[in-house]
Amino acid sequence: QVQLVESGGGLVQAGGSLSLPCVASGRTFSRNTIGWFRQAPGKEREFVAAINWSGDSTYGADSLKGRFTISRANAKNTVYLQMNSLKPEDTAVYYCAAQYNNARFLGQALREYEYWGQGTQVTVSS
Repeated sequence: QVQLVESGGGLVQAGGSLSLPCVASGRTFSRNTIGWFRQAPGKEREFVAAINWSGDSTYGADSLKGRFTISRANAKNTVYLQMNSLKPEDTAVYYCAAQYNNARFLGQALREYEYWGQGTQVTVSS
């Protein structure tokens, strides 16, 4: 089992920045691809970014490239989502998730992820 806990959410003005850490515990966290997803009110959960176990490969949603960056520090069992130039449409609950070991490399589908955190709310005011 892998347990994931997100934090760092809150209220921020448009144009501001937030860094969301996802702290993991449990078995072999350092071997899992970790993804970030978000879910806005009334919308489906969507892929944001993913990072492989070593941290040398990442993939992000096209619409967010240039503003959101994913990174990881395995020594701290932590994956980070750095969000810059935030917009009101970025308002959502942000979740981190650990991918199944045999899933597609840096997959973007929810079904490819086995363990999920409880989420952290990000609200961007205009």
